[in-house]
Amino acid sequence: MHIFYTTSISGNSALLGEEESLHLSKVLRLKSGDSVQLIDGIGGYFQGVILQVHPKHTSITDLIALPVLSKRPYKLHVAMAPTKMMERFEWFLEKAVEIGIDEITPILTKRTERDQVKMARMEKIVLAAMKQSITPWMPKLNEAIGFSAFLKQQLPENRFIAHCEKLDKRYLTNVSSVATDLLVLIGPEGDFTMEEIEKCIHNGFQGISLGESRLRAETAAVVVCAQVQAAWQMKA
Repeated sequence: MHIFYTTSISGNSALLGEEESLHLSKVLRLKSGDSVQLIDGIGGYFQGVILQVHPKHTSITDLIALPVLSKRPYKLHVAMAPTKMMERFEWFLEKAVEIGIDEITPILTKRTERDQVKMARMEKIVLAAMKQSITPWMPKLNEAIGFSAFLKQQLPENRFIAHCEKLDKRYLTNVSSVATDLLVLIGPEGDFTMEEIEKCIHNGFQGISLGESRLRAETAAVVVCAQVQAAWQMKA
């Protein structure tokens, strides 16, 4: 059954926005009386019936709530340097949403080879991943920000930096299940500079390892999502 996203739900009725309505009417060619499913980005998952098809505002009625998986017992924020090839960063977005993530921030480090990301494009990828995986929670997407400016923000107590330098590090799997609010930094293809690593440690970050293999930046970010989820599942 086709899944759509909307924030306009009232009682047992809903209204789809222009983009979703256009897809429903012109691409999928659904009609009045057809059944559809909806997610609202804040944990709601519903099934309903198309009342009236319109390319700008399709109405849905007879909504019933469907069961969803319990919300994750942790909040994961990954701040990652955008990759030179944007397709790799977009792959991370898609897989992170499928596995489980709550907040994403592109950070601009000294070795970052891309200083801009298209928010509209990011939002579309996240939305598509939400619908594909039936994940009814919309992650928070932040604008790209400089590394130093990011460190000046209010950050969670449990904050980690993944890097390749031979410094004191712990495995993320050993520390991630003790915190319900985590921030993990992932550097660019050339890794963080030693100055950036030291600055993070000075600001309360713990160095972490994701394993023995040297990973691509986008792979490392996805591994973070998977390891945090696995640590919590083992704890449960």
